[in-house]
Amino acid sequence: MGDNPSSFIKRVLLAQESGLILVIILLMALLTIFGGNKPRVDRVSLPDTSIVTEGPSITVTDAAGKTESLSTAEGWEYRGSGKGGTLIRKREVNKFLDVDNLFLQLVYASFIAVMAVGMTAIIAMGGIDLSIGSIYAVAALFGAIALHWLQGRALGVGYDGAVTSSGGAGLIPSLAVGLGVCCTVGAICGFINGTMIVGLRVHPFIITLGTMAALRGLVAIPTKAQSVGNFPEAFTKGFFKLSIGGVNGVGGVNPIPPAIMLLTAIGGAFVLGKTVLGRRVYAIGGNEVAAGYAGIPVGRVKIAAFTIMGALAGLSATLYLGYFGAAETAAGSGYELKVIAATVIGGASLSGGRGTAFGAVLGGLLIQLIDNGMVILNIDQNYNQIVMGAAIIIAVVLDQLKTRFFPQGR
Repeated sequence: MGDNPSSFIKRVLLAQESGLILVIILLMALLTIFGGNKPRVDRVSLPDTSIVTEGPSITVTDAAGKTESLSTAEGWEYRGSGKGGTLIRKREVNKFLDVDNLFLQLVYASFIAVMAVGMTAIIAMGGIDLSIGSIYAVAALFGAIALHWLQGRALGVGYDGAVTSSGGAGLIPSLAVGLGVCCTVGAICGFINGTMIVGLRVHPFIITLGTMAALRGLVAIPTKAQSVGNFPEAFTKGFFKLSIGGVNGVGGVNPIPPAIMLLTAIGGAFVLGKTVLGRRVYAIGGNEVAAGYAGIPVGRVKIAAFTIMGALAGLSATLYLGYFGAAETAAGSGYELKVIAATVIGGASLSGGRGTAFGAVLGGLLIQLIDNGMVILNIDQNYNQIVMGAAIIIAVVLDQLKTRFFPQGR
């Protein structure tokens, strides 16, 4: 028989995710109220092939015959002679509760949240990965080099720098190269971490502390600390920075990174909650010795978890490359703190045995809201690390209190 309604409601209210959702809603409300407004100028430059007709509304017709209408009552003005020109709108918007800002925070949160899903498995298993930011940077660097090479091949760029063709690489080969290289490099780094932890029987803290420094140094060597860019537009503007909404194809929001973040959360929830690997991860985190006696291949599960962690760092690096269109050597600096903070705030227990993918994503969203709130409220960014550290301490203390007073909830 199923649970009675009151028992189900009680479980929902006591769930870690419910508390996080309430905190996120409260923080969003506070930022909306106390963040204030800011002036905003929307400016859209129209190509000379566009034909503009003015009236009660401004109608823009592009070269393909597609039309868009903008209401002058909403503040839109046209400056031009009927062909091309500029559309301008001046208005006051809430610093926080603005569609562009909200989607921008979702994009930035996706870089952290995708990795936090993988970190959930590591922490729930009783481990830790301090090298995650460095793996992210290395994956981004090699992915950038591969995409730069692909674009050069597609354009027919010779040794003298001459371009012999136009257009650049298409979406499918760009995605295949970008995702393939980033995720493969990340998975290899994670596999190395897991193999050394199991093979040398050294605590993950020590191994990943060493690989964090080694990989961070590796990032600067191939490019001599220079950024790498010039990617196929099909990879950047055509996909990861695809804009929906806006005017005449300009402006709008970027839904792809948040959508990938959501899909990663769903995939992580399925693996951790419905598969043998997920059950083994929780069993090892609960009692590694007992898991070994129960026949669980502890070493193989650890290597698999660290490999998946690395692959998700590569996926996050792919989002970064697609959105920003370049890789720099400082990419991922400080991400280990943010990813661990998001995971712990999301409900993963540092003593092992507990953690959820959706909790990790909510933790990532909360971390990004804190970052955005400090900017909106004009708080010195030097306090950012202090806030992150305090958030981890508070989350761990609350976890210990919950374990002490509600041991059956583990």
